[in-house]
Amino acid sequence: MKYSISFRIWHWLNAIVVLGLLATVFLRKTFLSWRTNSEILMNKLFDMDIEISIEQAKVLAKAVRAGMWEWHIILGYALAFLILFRIFLFFKDSSKKEAFNSLTPHKKAVHISYYIVYATLLFMSVTGLVIHFYQDLGLLKDTAHDIKEIHELVYNVILYFVPLHIAGVIVAENQDEKGLISTMINGKE
Repeated sequence: MKYSISFRIWHWLNAIVVLGLLATVFLRKTFLSWRTNSEILMNKLFDMDIEISIEQAKVLAKAVRAGMWEWHIILGYALAFLILFRIFLFFKDSSKKEAFNSLTPHKKAVHISYYIVYATLLFMSVTGLVIHFYQDLGLLKDTAHDIKEIHELVYNVILYFVPLHIAGVIVAENQDEKGLISTMINGKE
């Protein structure tokens, strides 16, 4: 397999964007969780003789993480662009590819898993954009919430794929596909 410069750039940009998206979700669910931080804010302000309501604490906690969440949205736009670019590459890329029929069953399974991940990323991009623009699309808040629930559930596919992909590449590099990583970097077989 020999990868074109376009495919390699797409691959590494996609990796950066997906890892960035995962990082923003991780921060939102842990260190920047409004549930945890609103309680911290209420307690610290109470220690300074300032009382605020739970609702006010929630607003403040969400404001603290708003800048970080903007990055999630920006990276979501980047992911949507990269998916469109990957579709273009599917038809126009000059990478040398092995015919699917000639692949071993293991490599066929790997290729199929990549298509599943591509479909998942497409789904995540579309639902993310729908969630972000739900009012412009004329959707009810409840509908956007339902789509968000599905978006968050499907996110688990990516969450599991990333470490499996990295582990699989390391295993392949150290077994039957020596040079796989350098090929994805410099494009040579």
